[in-house]
Amino acid sequence: QHPLGKFDGEHVSPSDIIRLLLLSSIWGASFLFMRITAPDLGAFLTTFTRIGIAALALTPLLLRAEHRTALRTHKRALLTLGLFNSAVPFSLLCWASLHLEAGFTSLLNATTPICTALIGLCWLRIPLSSFQVLGLATGLSGIAILTGNQLDFAKNGVGWPILAVLCATCCYAYAGHYARIRLAGVSPLVISAGSLLASTLTLLPFVFLFAPPQAPGAGTVLSALALGLLCTAFAFILFFDLLKRNGATAATTVTFVIPVFGILWGSLFLQEEITARMILGMAVSLLGTALVTSLIPRQRQ
Repeated sequence: QHPLGKFDGEHVSPSDIIRLLLLSSIWGASFLFMRITAPDLGAFLTTFTRIGIAALALTPLLLRAEHRTALRTHKRALLTLGLFNSAVPFSLLCWASLHLEAGFTSLLNATTPICTALIGLCWLRIPLSSFQVLGLATGLSGIAILTGNQLDFAKNGVGWPILAVLCATCCYAYAGHYARIRLAGVSPLVISAGSLLASTLTLLPFVFLFAPPQAPGAGTVLSALALGLLCTAFAFILFFDLLKRNGATAATTVTFVIPVFGILWGSLFLQEEITARMILGMAVSLLGTALVTSLIPRQRQ
């Protein structure tokens, strides 16, 4: 199997399609919840709360002896993974959500497979077919369409927040390759819960430096709980269940559906505008992603 994942045409049951749509809607909603929570708690505390709540929810599942052994054996790798798969990218996305709309942020975040391909090529020398190179070019064109007129690095511009989201996608991409190299064969539950626990402990000493100026309201608290329990802990379990049952199909297809829900929730609950430029940029970038991940194969068997 290609490291970027490949659609191999395996049968997906109707119940798994429902799970896939549910997961996509939950992860799409995470951009909405970040948009609500970050202005009150700040980017760092929103990240810590999200990761900490998820870690507390999943840690009891690690009480089995083999899971504890795996945690001790792979503690350094889990720490590195936690930093690049949750702590750093979540912080970047939370900070960006202070300046960018939820739907737009979810669109940029959907370019993660493009970054995965680039990092795999440059770091691991993973070869790309001419079809996938075409996908890279198409995906980068989609990013250019989305951001071309907004890369303003002035004081009130959104150039830096856009770069923060793209840096977050690079973190996700690196974390995916790192996990395949350093944590192959480790239980997905240990990987998800262990990395979240490690990143929580790493961020804990800095919590008091980023205390909010006032107590958050009920809406902020509920939004933070939704980020931790629903969009992280429950979503991780649901994702790895899909991955186990359907292989790379689920991992690839979720990427395409998340921005649809991200735009939908932002429009419904935050009255965010959906522009023709966003739709065009989404279509072009997701087409590039489909080519890169071989979701659109060169030949149908």
